[in-house]
Amino acid sequence: MTFFAKNRVRSVADFLALKRSTLGILVMVMLILLGERMAERFLPIYLMALGGSALTIGFLNGLDNFLSAVYSFLGGYLSDRFGTKRALLFFNFAAMFGFCIVIFIPAWQAVIVGAVFFLSWSAISLPATMKLITEVLPMEKRTMGVSMLALVRRIPMALGPLLGGVCIGLWGEKNGVRAAFVVALMLAIVATIIQQRFIEDKPSEASKKRDSLAAEKNPFKLLHHMGPDLKRLLVSDILIRYCEQIPYAFVVIWCMKTIAQPVSAVQFGVLTSIEMLTALLIYIPVAYMADKGGKKIFVLSTFVFFTLFPLALLFCQSFAVLVPAFILRGLKEFGEPTRKALIMDLAPEDRKAAVFGLYYMLRDMVVSIGAFGGAFLWMISPTANFLTAFLFGLIGTIGYAIWGRDVNVPA
Repeated sequence: MTFFAKNRVRSVADFLALKRSTLGILVMVMLILLGERMAERFLPIYLMALGGSALTIGFLNGLDNFLSAVYSFLGGYLSDRFGTKRALLFFNFAAMFGFCIVIFIPAWQAVIVGAVFFLSWSAISLPATMKLITEVLPMEKRTMGVSMLALVRRIPMALGPLLGGVCIGLWGEKNGVRAAFVVALMLAIVATIIQQRFIEDKPSEASKKRDSLAAEKNPFKLLHHMGPDLKRLLVSDILIRYCEQIPYAFVVIWCMKTIAQPVSAVQFGVLTSIEMLTALLIYIPVAYMADKGGKKIFVLSTFVFFTLFPLALLFCQSFAVLVPAFILRGLKEFGEPTRKALIMDLAPEDRKAAVFGLYYMLRDMVVSIGAFGGAFLWMISPTANFLTAFLFGLIGTIGYAIWGRDVNVPA
């Protein structure tokens, strides 16, 4: 490679905030999520095939949010206590154990048990990955770094359901989902090897200062580290997640079982791919603009798209009409990386991973109630489910527009 070519590659890498450790994180996340999303998006269909009810599906979704809450704080604690590399190794092994349970025990009860280990991998690993990005990147590149992580996460989220739909098309709803979990297990093994090889565990000066403090086990003792701006963002975020989670587990049921012209598993995979492709196309330009100035407008735009999706879904009765609805759903990622970067900006320098985990613990603990409640609303009617979700989103969006605060990058 010539000198100029090397310089060009280096310039592109610098623009995209790519370093050795962040590349290791990106590859690990892509592989594990690819396997997980091949099966996870079809879990409601799998539960029904194994004899589960609507309440079982609602319980699984609520459990996911509850565990995400607990695991978010646990992930921040373990990352502060043992370092990013060792914490991620533990998280990967837990996910693989959950995959094995579902593979070898074809019962809906086993799915619930296995989900305890694999369904919240993203939540437990997120504080560690965010901590690493914060340590290795300067402030003016953090949004780009978070956006690259979000972009890479959406690639398997786009391909996974499509491949999972193919598995179901080939082997049916039961064996197809189990086959997807076998692939997930193999990809997780490869991801763990790559993660151990490429992620450097050399703490920065800020990290050394933080590690000189004892990792806090009690989340309530960390509350005073959350400033009023971060708390206002948290309240709005909770309302928006109610909007997302009330219908979340039932979107696949709506599309494949309820509407006038139900879609196939492969078609639902295509819809999910369309959603993720939409997100992929907007991440980098939004990250570039957000790093240059304020973040509030991008976060607010995200909240608007979250709010509109359940309302739009209510009027979709065929694949053709679902396509623009899922494009709308993809646009909800417009400011998601920016929101995560804003949380890290608002968190204190010496407790970023822990406070990030605390934020997600508080958010998802409250939101799990809405996820449980979504099942009861669905039993009343899909309309009740979708309109209730829309109402929560509307309140959260208006609240953030009025009371949300911004953080500007210094010139």
